[in-house]
Amino acid sequence: MSGAVEVYESDKQAVAKLREGRARIERELGKVIIGQKEATQQLLISLFAGGHCLITGAPGLAKTLLVRTLAQVFHLKFQRIQFTPDLMPADITGTEILEETPEGRRMQFVKGAIFANVILADEINRTPPKTQAALLEAMQEHQVTAAGVRYALEEPFFVLATQNPIEMEGTYPLPEAQLDRFLFNVVVDYLPEDDEVAVVQQTTSRKPEDVEPLFDGRDVLEFQDVVRKVPVAEDVVRYAVRLAAASRPGPDAPSFVTDWVTWGAGLRAAQSLVLGAKARALLAGRFHVSPDDIRALAHPTLRHRVLLGYRAEADGVTVDGVIDRLLEHVKGPSRS
Repeated sequence: MSGAVEVYESDKQAVAKLREGRARIERELGKVIIGQKEATQQLLISLFAGGHCLITGAPGLAKTLLVRTLAQVFHLKFQRIQFTPDLMPADITGTEILEETPEGRRMQFVKGAIFANVILADEINRTPPKTQAALLEAMQEHQVTAAGVRYALEEPFFVLATQNPIEMEGTYPLPEAQLDRFLFNVVVDYLPEDDEVAVVQQTTSRKPEDVEPLFDGRDVLEFQDVVRKVPVAEDVVRYAVRLAAASRPGPDAPSFVTDWVTWGAGLRAAQSLVLGAKARALLAGRFHVSPDDIRALAHPTLRHRVLLGYRAEADGVTVDGVIDRLLEHVKGPSRS
């Protein structure tokens, strides 16, 4: 435990800044966003963990507004890409053009919309898989390759992608390899009636207050570095690994997984659980991870990595229902 104390002492200023800033962040977001507390917290955790985030919800639930406001609070360069059926990969990453110079003609790379800190991939599942795949290298390697030349993306770099429910007309399912690159799948649902009334009153009576930037990109990178230094006990890590492994069909899988699941979560799910749990612990004012942190993030971490089969659909089972069963089946450490 001495190493954990040394880490805390060396980074306590950044930790204090993060803890004190949480209330201010929520206050600034509250100027524009009403309700959606859980979704907002999961987005903040994703940001501090350095992971990309998928945001799922029906049109008109302020998904785009939430991401834009988050970028304003952290004073990050924001770029919105509207995904459409005719969007081409070069529209995202950039393209080479022939340019006249005093030395003669030459090829010049013109950067695409991906060159920003926060990329809002709006309605990502309304574009075909070829264009969706253009994001893969950027999300994984934080770079773009064009004509054999690599162009590094500015740090911090986040892809926050919104998608409509897959049952809606004109949508293309995201490939599993790309889904696995997202740390969380955050669900934005309809608000309670009182919150909807407040939204209607606010948006039809006056112009929203300006959002005040509280941090910058260097702060975000510093927070991400501190998050990775948060100590986590081996039994908590083992709990995350077992939770992800239990979702995979096989001879040792729970019977309900065998019946309902066609593809389970991989190792990246356990990594996402632990990294997200570290960020959640810091936001809660703790410098250690508890099993409750893992449990709290099981749904956003696993819901896009567990694919259900036809029998689950016939039985009226949802992926969140399967995750509930997994949490009941896999027993974690008793301490918290």
